[in-house]
Amino acid sequence: MCGICGIVLPSGSTRSVERSVVERMRDVLAHRGPDDVGLLVEPGIGMGHRRLSIIDVAAGHQPMFSADGRYCIMYNGEIFNHPTLKQELERAGVTYRTRCDTETVLHLYAREGHRAVQRLRGMFAIALWDRQARELTLIRDRFGVKPLYYVHTSDGALYFASEMKALLAAGAVRPGLNRGALPDFLANHAPSGEETLFQGIRRLPPGHTLRWRDGQIEIERYWDLTMGTGGHAGRSDHDLVEEYRERLTEAVRLRLMSDVPLGVFLSGGIDSAAITAIMSRLMDEPVKSFSVAFAEREADELYYARMVSTRFGTDHHEVVVSPEQFFAAVPGLVWHEDEPMAHPSSVALNFVSRLAAQHVKVVLTGEGSDETLAGYNRYRVTLINARLGQDYQRLVPAAMRRMIRGGVRSLPGTWNLARRLGRTFLALPADLDTLYFDNFAVFGRAWQARLLTADLRSELAGIDPYAAAHAALQRRRGDVLLDRLLYADVNTYLHELLMKQDQMSMAASIESRVPFLDHPLVEWAARLPAHLKLRGLTTKVVLREAMRGILPVEILTRKKMGFPVPIGRWLRGPYRHLLDEFLLGERATARGLFEPGVVRELCQRHLAGEGGHAERLWALLNFEIWQRVMLDGEPAGEVLTSTRVLAGAA
Repeated sequence: MCGICGIVLPSGSTRSVERSVVERMRDVLAHRGPDDVGLLVEPGIGMGHRRLSIIDVAAGHQPMFSADGRYCIMYNGEIFNHPTLKQELERAGVTYRTRCDTETVLHLYAREGHRAVQRLRGMFAIALWDRQARELTLIRDRFGVKPLYYVHTSDGALYFASEMKALLAAGAVRPGLNRGALPDFLANHAPSGEETLFQGIRRLPPGHTLRWRDGQIEIERYWDLTMGTGGHAGRSDHDLVEEYRERLTEAVRLRLMSDVPLGVFLSGGIDSAAITAIMSRLMDEPVKSFSVAFAEREADELYYARMVSTRFGTDHHEVVVSPEQFFAAVPGLVWHEDEPMAHPSSVALNFVSRLAAQHVKVVLTGEGSDETLAGYNRYRVTLINARLGQDYQRLVPAAMRRMIRGGVRSLPGTWNLARRLGRTFLALPADLDTLYFDNFAVFGRAWQARLLTADLRSELAGIDPYAAAHAALQRRRGDVLLDRLLYADVNTYLHELLMKQDQMSMAASIESRVPFLDHPLVEWAARLPAHLKLRGLTTKVVLREAMRGILPVEILTRKKMGFPVPIGRWLRGPYRHLLDEFLLGERATARGLFEPGVVRELCQRHLAGEGGHAERLWALLNFEIWQRVMLDGEPAGEVLTSTRVLAGAA
């Protein structure tokens, strides 16, 4: 895997691209590519490259130029149909100088122009400079497996990079909070659209291209996911299950393309177990598998990971993370992730990446199955709420509904039953916005109305925290509800998970590949009937049926855990002092963003044993750490020293 960056200036600009600035951008990305460096500096443009060598280790240096010198490419990713495309191009008379997939992208673009991206099967962020037309094209893969950010300045200059910290290193913008992205962040773990938490920095959406020419940019979508049942009419469930297994096997096989050792992240869940099972059948040597856990019983999936490892004879490795190690790593990983860590599992992911990096350079992961095959509990809850809620509204008088709603809300917050009923049609309006988005938000609209200061609420009035998801739903108005929800999550929530996957693995200089997001596989699965995704209480039906008889029954039937982290327990126990420092301390309250009384109430309710608040406290804690590291410029290694992070656990 690699890191790319660059600057391009319009004609007539009074500025010039300084070599030292491009080098600074490039080298802040050193963790993404410790094996090689590349640089292009010409009048009006500079591009930098850091390489993690995977394919054609010796000859894949970038920048790479077309034979006539017109096109220059810098590229981050893998094209998994590269061998097939290479054969096709050679038959057409193209002469190759390397075995690298970078050269395939370059030749294909030189022959087919912007249509070439439709031929690429893989994960990629591409920067392609046309010297003749003086046009820069940026391309991001269909699902956003590989990140790409940019700044378009008022004088027409364009800065781009694989990570936002490179844009800051270039001075493209000053580190400042984009307050308009706060509602999105507070609701959805992270900004879910093109906005970021940094003023002036935007992300190129997945499945889009950006073309810059003489100071102007044009962004176009080149791919979209079509949902619905078309294409599978008349086929039996058995045939569809068989074909899904064949297609998933092909997706895994393609992702074994490597000139360096590879392995798998094995959590013990069905997704990673399926990938491990298929890899074991395709590889001639034992699969190297890697697992992470915490000592707390509720966060330990090692039993299941070991079960899968034993079943398929993997060369298995484990790491158990202590709370001291966890919290000590947080500030540095916030720097790596560029934005507040949406999920505490980011820390676990980095630890297992560091473990894997001792043995391999490439890992396969199970990311993407939940968003394409309805793996989350929230889909099931929403469908039940929507179906029963309509009947409830129609049959039960309004006065009685108000009485029931009041009764549910008066139940003690420490009761698990109260939290469960509070998420049902008995306590919520029947509209989708409330039943799905607000119901599963970190801070829904009601919470934000209390949490944000009066001045900030006034400033942010009218900003929709679910704008990106609403836009997605509008594009799929005619689809069945489950498919609409999946489409919305593929276009929003999945992006943040892939960002986490990329940046936590690249922090350890290791490449992660996601077979479940092979786009022909996803396109095919999107047209499956709903009952092969969600049937009653069973999620990911087609995957479970496809792996029946292959995976242990315990793996097929166990509940989803999703990389659990005992953050709630830690913040009630030895690390509760972090709440005082980062949420209630003078430095945090002086920012004037959140009402101190509401934050204090939130902390008190959590400490009193009321469930459901750990996720909120983690979001606020990370947000303050992010501000100190990324906005205030405090060295990551010093952020927690004043809080007695290690002493607090003693």
